[in-house]
Amino acid sequence: MGAHHSSMSDRFISTKYRTDCYHCRALADQQIQATPNRADVTCENCKATRVFVPLIEDVDETGMFTRPGPWPAWSLAVPAVCRNCGVDGLHDLVVSCRHITVRCRNCRFTHLFRFSLEYMAPDKPDEQTSGIVDGHATCP
Repeated sequence: MGAHHSSMSDRFISTKYRTDCYHCRALADQQIQATPNRADVTCENCKATRVFVPLIEDVDETGMFTRPGPWPAWSLAVPAVCRNCGVDGLHDLVVSCRHITVRCRNCRFTHLFRFSLEYMAPDKPDEQTSGIVDGHATCP
């Protein structure tokens, strides 16, 4: 369990959610990666990526931050090793327009990430990414 455990905690959460992309509007897998230092959501169709940065680690503070917005939140249950209690069990993962929360069902320890910036996908396959959009340009 030694060496394998450290790589798990580096990646913490890695999962997919299939929905219509806010950027290209196609129905596509959205890859969600969360580490202690950042969380990303990337569309596998157009590669547009939303980057979230850590805001808070606390026990059971999520309710304050998951106010419903105009963008539908994704609620998933994903297995992960908790960085607080060490239990390998289900975590509630909520992705909204401005926040991502990850909460251990065992000890209720919560990671809150805040939307930071967005990498837009290139318009044509041979282009570079068309740049970074700051703020909430694509939140409806």
